[in-house]
Amino acid sequence: METETEPYVRLASLRELHRVLAKLSTARSVADTLQTIANGVVEAVGFELAAVNYVRPDGDLLVAAVAGSHTVEAEVAGRSGPRASWERRLSMGERWGELRFIPYTEGWVLDQDDVPQWRTTGPAPRYPDEWHPMDRLFAPMHAPDGELLAVLTVDKPRNGRRPGAWGCEALQMYATQAAIALSNARLRGNMQRALVRLEREQQALRASEESFRQAFEYAPSGMAIAEVGGEEHGRLLRVNDALCRLLGRSAAVLRRYGFADLVHPEDTGVLLRTSAEGGRAELRLARRDGSYVWVSLRNSVVADAAEGARMLLTHVEDIEERKRHELALAHRASHDSLTGLPNSAELRARLSERICEQAPRRARHGRDASPAQAAADAFDSGGTGPLRPGYDHEHIRSPETPGGDGKGLAVLFCDLDGFKSINDRFGHVCGDAVLVEVARRLERGVRDNDTVARLGGDEFVVLAEGLGTADASDLAVRLRNAIIPPIRVEGRAVRVGASFGIGWASCGMTTAEILESADQRMYVEKRSRSQGRRRAG
Repeated sequence: METETEPYVRLASLRELHRVLAKLSTARSVADTLQTIANGVVEAVGFELAAVNYVRPDGDLLVAAVAGSHTVEAEVAGRSGPRASWERRLSMGERWGELRFIPYTEGWVLDQDDVPQWRTTGPAPRYPDEWHPMDRLFAPMHAPDGELLAVLTVDKPRNGRRPGAWGCEALQMYATQAAIALSNARLRGNMQRALVRLEREQQALRASEESFRQAFEYAPSGMAIAEVGGEEHGRLLRVNDALCRLLGRSAAVLRRYGFADLVHPEDTGVLLRTSAEGGRAELRLARRDGSYVWVSLRNSVVADAAEGARMLLTHVEDIEERKRHELALAHRASHDSLTGLPNSAELRARLSERICEQAPRRARHGRDASPAQAAADAFDSGGTGPLRPGYDHEHIRSPETPGGDGKGLAVLFCDLDGFKSINDRFGHVCGDAVLVEVARRLERGVRDNDTVARLGGDEFVVLAEGLGTADASDLAVRLRNAIIPPIRVEGRAVRVGASFGIGWASCGMTTAEILESADQRMYVEKRSRSQGRRRAG
């Protein structure tokens, strides 16, 4: 009779398995799924006690769910055992398909290990397949890729016997389906956590964008975002109110331009040298009224989170007042405070810019020499390299130097005659007024690109480039004649004369040697004119 009813028993068992497996798919979380797995063993697989040992991220196995006994649940739930101890159990057990069975005759060696357990002692089995309290049966649960997810531990078969082929197959099938359900639950949990994390990141991004928008729009100094790369590289995409006020232009108008369109022509090179990957520059930008304002540009490249495009964020700070102060300080440092002319230091600096320390060799190839020939001429007789690497230096020669074009950089050293007597008779106030007027007359008598400097006291120096010897002599006569006419100071007319010495700048000379040469020639001319006046008297 039992044989005839066995198919019906198995069919009923399958129906129970189907029912509990359907519950697995309805669990809302990993924890719910684990508890549902344990409950299903007790409800449909034929065991009165079950526990699910879940593999934690650190590898140890946690007793995550217990079903069938509140006492056992209170004793072992929440405790964990090392992965190594569990691997020892699974490796020493008898293989019942995918299941692992450790009979009481061998399991005693595990009584003192550190895996949570609830086993109790009992009498020896009365018949061969009777279940002993110390028997252990495990059903490993693996993910589709082979990863161990959990180990299902079962105890107390309802019929008091070790499971046969049908019971083992049912438990193994249940463990396989439970592993799939657990994998899905983990996947859902990961997706839910990812969605929560994404939403938090999006909220943080929105908050950051709003913070940036407010910081950009309401910044006290100018801010701009420009395009990087492409056909419209450098075009302003966005500007704030402070930049609009600084440049006197509306945002709509500024979006038609880039900084290259607004920069002062003299500062174009400074802008180009400013790295697009992040740099800083001080330059002038054009206002709507045609004037220019000094600004400090600080660039940084940022990425558009949505489109991945790169943009150039530029901070524009108004430094007009500071720059005006710096320029004033620089002008005072390089110009004479009385006459406004370049002072001695500035004169020497301008002279040094035009000469080098090496004397020019005679040109062997003419004015139409090739670059290679010109470079060869830039070496001295024992030279080791060009005079100024990366700089196309043109040697300065005296007009008398053979091979030149008869023109050079004239250095006219001027000393006023009779100035001391004006100081002695009328005082320094009158003397200062005379110096100012002499400076004004010298400036009017030279070209725009020439330099008139006050060397000190009543000494002046004129640098005039591109003159021949006759041209320099004519210039000295014109300047002397411009100084001689009476100078009216406080209602009186005073006169001063002037003596000029003409020297020539040349590479290979120092600035001191050049000025000394012109000074000596000035004294020669002064003595000759003085002796001429004595002979005439």
